[in-house]
Amino acid sequence: MYRFLFSSKWLGYLLLAAIFASACVFLGRWQMDRRAETLAEINRVVTNYSATPIPFADARQEFDQLDPGKEWTQVELKGSYLLDGQRIVRNRPLNGQPGYEVVVPFRLTSGETVVIDRGWLPIGNNNPGSPDAVPAPPAGEVTAVVRLKHPEPALQRGAPEGQLASIDLTAYSAQLGYPLLTGAYGQLASETPPAAEMPLPFPKPSTEEGTHLSYSLQWFAFGVLMFVGFGYAARQQARNAAIDAEDDDDESGRPIHSATAATRRRPPTPRKRKRATSEEEEDALLDAQGY
Repeated sequence: MYRFLFSSKWLGYLLLAAIFASACVFLGRWQMDRRAETLAEINRVVTNYSATPIPFADARQEFDQLDPGKEWTQVELKGSYLLDGQRIVRNRPLNGQPGYEVVVPFRLTSGETVVIDRGWLPIGNNNPGSPDAVPAPPAGEVTAVVRLKHPEPALQRGAPEGQLASIDLTAYSAQLGYPLLTGAYGQLASETPPAAEMPLPFPKPSTEEGTHLSYSLQWFAFGVLMFVGFGYAARQQARNAAIDAEDDDDESGRPIHSATAATRRRPPTPRKRKRATSEEEEDALLDAQGY
């Protein structure tokens, strides 16, 4: 009955179903991998974001090469800002609005220099391509609490003077002309004494898992449904072939053994007329006929 499945046409259909299902499995696994990355990021935020700050001495190695599990860790730094090295970073949207971030070198009391991202500024209305004003950091000795962040890769685009295309610490150090610790930079959480004016602080990263799990389940379901559809189509083809074979047997006069054909060929049973069963009924019939 299902020998047609070995035809080139149906083998082609099966191959297409297998390719489609494989693509669905790939996309489903990709969504699962993205979900795993999202859950790892959420775990880092939950664990590190609001934890007690640790001194710079305990986090010194992270500024050489940041352990991914230590991202968002709060570190306390003591030193002073180097205002001459202040830069703004271009193309930094926040909540759907275009703007900039302000980065400043911070010279530690140990003599080493790190970079602190002090916050976000909107695009300017008076000077296109730059913010209207950049708040200055506090002068003198400052105690800053920062959250560790990975440096960004270099971008193949330039930036006007006083600006950066990305927080590429190696390129930033070359531009300044003095060494920076390039394994990590700090996103400002607080500073003492506070500045008179501050850029807008960064919002806390989202801890929502998102839709990766539901998307992955949908892709897996699509892959399964493809084979379900193939099986349904094959079953319908087999049923149609069986009906066509029965019709051919009926037209050629060969006996048909199926229940459907037998029922179709059986003549209807005639109904019997009800007969009178009593003498009174016979007399009444004769009287009506004039006998």
